[in-house]
Order: sequence, then C-alpha cells, then structure tokens
Amino acid sequence: MIISEIRDRLFALRDVQYLEFQSKLIPTVEKSSFVGVRTPELRSFAKELSKRNDVDTFLSDLPHRYFDENQLHAFIISLIKDFDTAIAGLNEFLPYIDNWATCDQLSPKAFKKHTEELLPFISDWLNSPDTYTVRFGIKMLMEHFLDDAFSPDYLNMVASVRSDEYYINMMIAWYFATALAKQYDSAVIFLKEKKLDTWTHNKTIQKSIESFRISPEQKEYLRTLKISGK
Repeated sequence: MIISEIRDRLFALRDVQYLEFQSKLIPTVEKSSFVGVRTPELRSFAKELSKRNDVDTFLSDLPHRYFDENQLHAFIISLIKDFDTAIAGLNEFLPYIDNWATCDQLSPKAFKKHTEELLPFISDWLNSPDTYTVRFGIKMLMEHFLDDAFSPDYLNMVASVRSDEYYINMMIAWYFATALAKQYDSAVIFLKEKKLDTWTHNKTIQKSIESFRISPEQKEYLRTLKISGK
C-alpha cells in the first residue's frame, strides 16, 4: 500500500540531527511524531507522489501519524493546478493541521489565477474554530491580496479577527507588517487608530522595524505608535 511505501521512504530519509532541531521549533507537536526529513527531500518526494494515481489514498488517510506526513500532504496540495481540486483537498486537510510549519508550507499554485473565487473561502477560513485554518486564511490574504488585488477591505477582514491563540495573533502581526511594506498608507491607519489588540499592535511594529522593506523614516514613525507598558 502507498501508506507503507511513504513511511518506509520517510524513515529512509531520516536525519536525526534535523529531527532534534526541528522538534524544538514546533512545540505544539510531540517529538515522537517527527521523523526528521529535511524540507527539500519532502518537496522532491511530493512531486513524485503527485504523479501517482493512488496518491488520493494517502491524502484521505487522515489524521496522519507523523508530522512529516503532514508536511508531505501540504506540499502535494500546493502542487495541485486545478482550483476546485485544491480547495476540496484543503478543506479536508485544514482541520487536521496542528502546527504553524505545516500551515505555512501550504501555498496552492492554483490560487494565483483565481483570487476572486478564493475570497469566499478565505472568509470561511477566518471564521473557523480551528487555529491553523484561521492562520491559513490570513496567510492567503497576505500572499494574494497585498499587491494588484489589494483593497483596504482586506485589512479590515484581518483586523476583525480576535483570538487568544498565539499562532493566530502572530500571523496577524506578520500580515500587517507585510501590509506596511506593500501598502503603507492604508495599513498604518490601523496602528494610528489602534484597531488591533495591544500585543498584536506592538508585535506588528516590532516586525516592521526588523524589516528591510520599511524605510528608516517609516520605522522612526512606527516607534512612536508603540503602546507603552505592554
């Protein structure tokens, strides 16, 4: 069966030193769930698997046992070229994602030419009870709607997300720091008017100040917007 083949291959590619390093970066996943396969190896393996007729058997085998299987799943979905197929695969997989790394590896190629069709799904993801589904929705707004397809409405969509989850709030900060780099005049209003919660507001400023894409003058002004005492 393809499941056994995949696990045999993953363990053959195992790098124990990488496992030790990686498991420390992703504290929401038990160390025993890591095989320890490096990302380039997983990407290459995903390309092979995406061409197999029985790959759906693996994609349907949820939840996966290993973190590396989740990573592989994310890379396979990202290779799907048909929009509807990618959406169907995502909606099946997203509720099972349990860490920031797998969430952030998901970037379906099919979305680049279908941004208008993507928006209703993003709205659904932002309203999900699942941490990493919400994070993924924000990431899609960051990837696809801060350039030619930009509208200030999307900034409001992200600012409206309220959560106690660290991995959601960190993504909101990342989103707004990126928005400040790409759409400064629209994004800075959200800091001026304190439309984000205090932690996310200050984290956005911190990430922006660390960015090479923000001018020294902009950074100096952003420092004045920090909410003190937090």
